[in-house]
Amino acid sequence: MTLAECRQRALAEWAEFTHPNRLRILVGAATCGRAAGALAVLAEFRAQLRQRGLADQVVLAEVGCLGLCYAEPLVEITGGDGRRVLYQRVNPQMAAKLVELHLLAGKPQVKWALAVTGGPALEGVPAFHDLPMIRPQERIILRNCGWIDAGRSSHYLAQGGYEGLARALAMGSEAVIAEVEASGLRGRGGAGFPTGRKWSLVRKSPGKRKYVIANADEGDPGAFMNRSLLESDPHAMLEGLVIAGFAVGAAAGYVYVRAEYPLAVERLKNAVAQMRELGVLGKDILGSGFAFDLEIKMGAGAFVCGEETALIASLEGRRGMPRSRPPFPATAGLLGQPTAINNVETLAAVPVVLRRGAAWYSGHGPEKSRGTKTFSLAGKIARPGLVEVPLGATLRTIIEDIGGGVADGGRFKAVQTGGPSGGCISAEHLDTPVDYEHLAALGSIMGSGGLVVMDDKSCMVDVARYFVNFTRGESCGKCVPCRMGTQHLHLILTGVAEGRGTPESLRQLELIGRTMQQASLCGLGQTAPNPVLTTLRYFEEEYFAHVTQGACPAGVCVELVDFWIDAERCNGCMLCAQACPVEAIAGEKKKPHRIDLALCIRCGSCRTACRTDAVLVRPRAGTRDLNAEGAKAAAAAGAAKESG
Repeated sequence: MTLAECRQRALAEWAEFTHPNRLRILVGAATCGRAAGALAVLAEFRAQLRQRGLADQVVLAEVGCLGLCYAEPLVEITGGDGRRVLYQRVNPQMAAKLVELHLLAGKPQVKWALAVTGGPALEGVPAFHDLPMIRPQERIILRNCGWIDAGRSSHYLAQGGYEGLARALAMGSEAVIAEVEASGLRGRGGAGFPTGRKWSLVRKSPGKRKYVIANADEGDPGAFMNRSLLESDPHAMLEGLVIAGFAVGAAAGYVYVRAEYPLAVERLKNAVAQMRELGVLGKDILGSGFAFDLEIKMGAGAFVCGEETALIASLEGRRGMPRSRPPFPATAGLLGQPTAINNVETLAAVPVVLRRGAAWYSGHGPEKSRGTKTFSLAGKIARPGLVEVPLGATLRTIIEDIGGGVADGGRFKAVQTGGPSGGCISAEHLDTPVDYEHLAALGSIMGSGGLVVMDDKSCMVDVARYFVNFTRGESCGKCVPCRMGTQHLHLILTGVAEGRGTPESLRQLELIGRTMQQASLCGLGQTAPNPVLTTLRYFEEEYFAHVTQGACPAGVCVELVDFWIDAERCNGCMLCAQACPVEAIAGEKKKPHRIDLALCIRCGSCRTACRTDAVLVRPRAGTRDLNAEGAKAAAAAGAAKESG
């Protein structure tokens, strides 16, 4: 069967799947949905349909992630009237009621509804595209996620799947590279290197055999863009990988994916088998004479293997460690042959570029950063999830308009962009456009797209120490600046957090960080100091409070603070006492409580549990106060910094 015949069959199947008179239940069961209980919900729907004899009459499908992680598990139900309603935070008990009331009786449940996704409007429920989290987005990469069954290639074909590959084969490899260059697509893994230029270098490099690799080794804390895409729409990335292979003249490709992503691996393997059946993988792809095959390789979870040469070493069966460059992988990569390595999101954009054209794609985003970018919103954000916006959108748009601002009414303090290799950006820069150049000017990076939001209860010294501790553990140890630099940064930051730091400690942090940036072998070491240097740059007064006052303004560094309860604010609800793991809080119900400092371990559980902000922090008894000597030392450090 030809691809055209497969597409016609797929379109017919999709039309039946989405027919407005067809009873249908879609359960979002990617990793985020499963973590919230989606599989139990799916099982309950299946049991309800079986008990009612409706298993053959109702479509029950498992789909991927819509990106609204704050509302999981998500379920879309199409009733007999053709109205499609998206329900949030569904549990098995709700599932049984929804079958009875909405599916069969035609009575949508407004109290559980998040949005109407199609059909007649429902009073009191917004349309899906009018949701505050969805309205500012422009979904190109995520266009299919949460709407199609990732396990069925027919669903991908019905959305225009493999049209980009067919056009590429008809154009020829040189024209494909020119189209990708004209689109302005840059690498979405963090470096932002122009994709078309990389492919051109690989194509022109002499070699007996060439390779293409999809880098799915997503290891940033708080990042889940690649995972969600692979779980929800694996064919998008795989089609891009085949096009990349054709463009550079490669006959083989690899998907290097984290073993900690079992669902993504399962979906990828299933999709590869389907590709062979469709004739878009193998010896003679779509009758063009182009032969290409690929393999799925699982990495062991080393963060450093996100770096190209370390990834190649791991693929070759060696320890994942970077090597000096040049030569670059484009000329001497896998097995010493020219190799193109692209991020998952980069490859997923390629079929769209080929299908809709470079001019259309380059119409999104500013001149130097074309297209859209996906971001994972995590941390102290009201609406955590996965979003996609045109490059050039501001941090404020992403955090406040899309993410709903800081959770629980807190005050925004900082956002970490680019994961542990990125920087912490303060509130004064919220109107900064998110693109490669603007973030670099602030001392940060876009990275693969992780955004971690922090509120005023976050200590920036502690945040810097957390990220440095991560990169310290993930450093391969090959080069001295990274191996020893991360160790010393962590040691000094620990001293600052424990009240043993001095203004000289801050000068040492900056000196070590700058040295690491200039002397480290690979991107891990070169960017590892970013959290330290940006927090020093934008939150200097917080560091000085630690080293001159012996105080942690955020009340996080346990060696520097005592917790106490304001009797005027405390309403005696006992939540703090219930949360305390060591029973250090006493008091009668509806009367002010008190904390026994001799028992308190300063874990902060009481402060988190309190709903009236009655639990406060103050400098710990015995810590030094800001005095003339401390002020003099602070002034000396500032003068030294000004003089360079």
